[in-house]
Amino acid sequence: MDSFSRGSGGNGSPELSTDQLIDQVKAQLAQAYAEEFLEIVREKCFDKCITKPGSSLGGSESSCISRCVDRYIEATGIVAKALFNASQSQSNFF
Repeated sequence: MDSFSRGSGGNGSPELSTDQLIDQVKAQLAQAYAEEFLEIVREKCFDKCITKPGSSLGGSESSCISRCVDRYIEATGIVAKALFNASQSQSNFF
């Protein structure tokens, strides 16, 4: 049974407070986002950097993957900051 379907007895009322439920949903969304991010980075960087798959990475493949991951992390930070700033300026507008 997951935490969304638990009840605190026979009356069907939830055990989690609204704040606890929101925190749990935020944590689950963060985990899902992180998993999706890692899958995208893995796919894109593998396709870009690994030309001949083998049992180990060559030096150039390793450095390519490192740079690729760094770029994705940096780009994600830039986009997140821009979205945060845009949402802040919109909320100040209204």
